[in-house]
This record gives sequence, C-alpha cells and structure tokens, in this order.
Amino acid sequence: MKHFFKKLAIILVAGSALLVLFIAACNLWVIESAAGHIYSDLIAIPHNDVGIVLGTSNFTRAGTTNLHFKNRMEAAAELYNAGKVRHLLLSGANTSIYYNEPQRMQHVLLKLGIPEKAMTLDYAGLRTFDSMIRARKIFGLSKFTVVSQEFHNYRALFIARNSNIDAIAYNAEEAPIEQNFETELREYLARVNAILDVYLWNTQPRFLGKREHVVIDTSQTPMDSLPTIPDSLQKTDSIKKGF
Repeated sequence: MKHFFKKLAIILVAGSALLVLFIAACNLWVIESAAGHIYSDLIAIPHNDVGIVLGTSNFTRAGTTNLHFKNRMEAAAELYNAGKVRHLLLSGANTSIYYNEPQRMQHVLLKLGIPEKAMTLDYAGLRTFDSMIRARKIFGLSKFTVVSQEFHNYRALFIARNSNIDAIAYNAEEAPIEQNFETELREYLARVNAILDVYLWNTQPRFLGKREHVVIDTSQTPMDSLPTIPDSLQKTDSIKKGF
C-alpha cells in the first residue's frame, strides 16, 4: 500500500508538471504569433479602414469603474481621431436588457466625439473567438485593427491570424495591478482554449446569422497618407508611449 501511494504521488507530480509545461507552451505560442503585429505607439501603427473594439463590462464586480473598459474606449477614440481607422466595430455581449456591452461602448465613444455613423455594433461578440470570426463571416472583414489591452490582444490576434484574417492590434493602457491580476491570470487558460478552438474543436461562434455591412466613410484621409511631420516639430507629450 505504501508503494502504491508513492507511485500515485509521483504520477500526480509528473502530471501536474506536464500540465504546467503545456499551459506555458500554449501561452508562448499565442504570444509569439503576435510578434510584429501588435503596437503601443499611435504613430507607428499602420492604417486600417476598420478597428474592432473588444467588449468588457464598464463596471467591476465591486461596482467601481472598469479601467479595462475605460482605457479601451479612449484607445479606440485615439485611433479614429488620428486617422488610423475610419470606422469602429464595437463587438461585445448583449445578454439581457440590463447588460449590453456594444451599446455602452457606443454611448461612451459618442461622448468622446466619435460620430454615430462611424460605428457599427456587433451584439453577438460573446467571446473573443466569436468577435473575430463574426468580423469575417458576418461583417465581411478580412483586414482590421483590434483594440484591447496587450494581454488580451495576443489571443485576439492568434485567433484572427489563424482564421485567414490580416489583423494587427493596438494596446490600450493597462489597468492597475489590483484590477488586472485576476484578469491576466484567467488569460493564461483562455489562450490554451483559443488553441483548442482553432486547431482541435472546430469551434464556431454561438450566433452567426445574415451578413451585415460596415459602411466606411472614405472621405476621411488615412493618417499614413498625410505628409510626415519632422521629429523636431512633434509634441512628444501627445504621443502614446509604449510599455
């Protein structure tokens, strides 16, 4: 009996070690897949016609302002106002009349000066996977910019770029550690699930439906086509710094 428990302990320890290694390898794979496609610098990021803003609750479970939400909205407004995107697709969950992420995003972005005609709402972005696949299958987008925090953008880009989507990402400012720790911890497992969604489970979004059109205002001039401002004339305090 003693030998049995010893062998069992060895198996459990070895199994746990293999599980940790598997999770670490999956996370490394997802993060490396975003190399060269993720930006924190507003000046450096290339132009795309559409930016997809990934939803989250505007409040934390404690009832305080969710800085992940606030900072994503500000980052989306930065991209639009800088001419780095012409249109914003707001993708999030709409699970009840009391919880509507896209509508709340639109409400805040209107206050930040983004015109209503420059926004399209995707009410069925229940997961990051759904948001990425619906962007292609429902809204007909094969090239866009993802807007979220850096830890989240890695997974969004992994899903997009392994689903025939030419995506890049813009990093919104991170929340303080007290708001960010639990979220980032969950993200380690979410990246594993993203790999399984793409390569093993043949996952599809929960809701698809009929095609919808994103109407882009082509009169807005992309920032990339404007004359370059000499470094000596740039106001460095207006440029979003990298992490």
